[in-house]
Amino acid sequence: MPEQLADTVDPADWTCPAPLRDQPVVVMGHGGGGALSAELMEQVFVPAYGNATLAGLADSAVLELGGARLAFSTDSYVVRPLFFPGGSLGDLAVNGTVNDLAMSGARPAYLSAAFVLEEGVELTVVGRIARAMGAAAEAAGVTIATGDTKVVESGHGDGVYVTTAGVGLVPDGVDIRPQRARPGDAVIVSGPIGQHGVAIMSVREGLEFGAEVASDTAPLADLVAAMLAVTPDIHVLRDPTRGGLAASLNEIARASGTGVRLQERAVPVPDAVANACGFLGLDPLYVANEGRLVAFVPPSAADEVLAAMRAHPQGTGATLIGECVAEHPGMVVVATGLGGTRVVDLPLGEQLPRIC
Repeated sequence: MPEQLADTVDPADWTCPAPLRDQPVVVMGHGGGGALSAELMEQVFVPAYGNATLAGLADSAVLELGGARLAFSTDSYVVRPLFFPGGSLGDLAVNGTVNDLAMSGARPAYLSAAFVLEEGVELTVVGRIARAMGAAAEAAGVTIATGDTKVVESGHGDGVYVTTAGVGLVPDGVDIRPQRARPGDAVIVSGPIGQHGVAIMSVREGLEFGAEVASDTAPLADLVAAMLAVTPDIHVLRDPTRGGLAASLNEIARASGTGVRLQERAVPVPDAVANACGFLGLDPLYVANEGRLVAFVPPSAADEVLAAMRAHPQGTGATLIGECVAEHPGMVVVATGLGGTRVVDLPLGEQLPRIC
């Protein structure tokens, strides 16, 4: 290093885009749905709360209460910007929790909604978000039955944060969880991936990719019901939000002790998403979705389930993208179009934070 720079540059001020794993403080990567998020859960929250229900780390907990099987889930939404092509914070706050319940096979019924508002935010903005939540709840067939509101001082928030929790009923005979993946299972995705992340990115950064990309945010409970009508023995469902399809598949592989093998050319990536990812050096497998699911289905039922998905409005683009295998347990690999194979690891953090 030249002497004049050595006097002015302090290496202690340097930052790395991939935070170190032994970070003593919370970093943005802890909220990204990748390896840092998993470590936060496993090293801080699971030991603190210490119960077998939480230890399953599924999208929602399945509970026995009063003779009924209930799915219960909660999630907070801190997306920036609040409004984007195809949706808003309000849509996400409803659809995200509805979908987490649906990934247990539940029929969502009731939600709660808690708002944290920053002093100075326009009431028209709050009203617009609330109306979007009401419309999304009606479309999903759920009732927002209770809630809470808090206000923080100006400069101590980011406009509006929303937390929703939800409950739903799980049908008899349905047992959907990541630990049930089995070698031979067909891996099916319900439609094109990466649209939500690129939609957020385009408005946040003011980028254009040749065509407007709208978020795929949508409720998936009806699609799941159509799949369960074919067979109640669907092994795993997951909505690949933070960390994208890659994070969801890695979590399933590790929870079940199996491997996953994908066919790269089979994964549906819209041209605009592919162009955006190519321009920015991103992998579409890691880009967030808000209206897609990935399913692990026994091979004997795969064709019928795929047909039922394609007959549903939220599953018209459903595609068989790979299979669950006994080889390389806990790992996800992709067979590339050039005949090679690459490992798709759990992301450290998130390529684009504040995505949901």
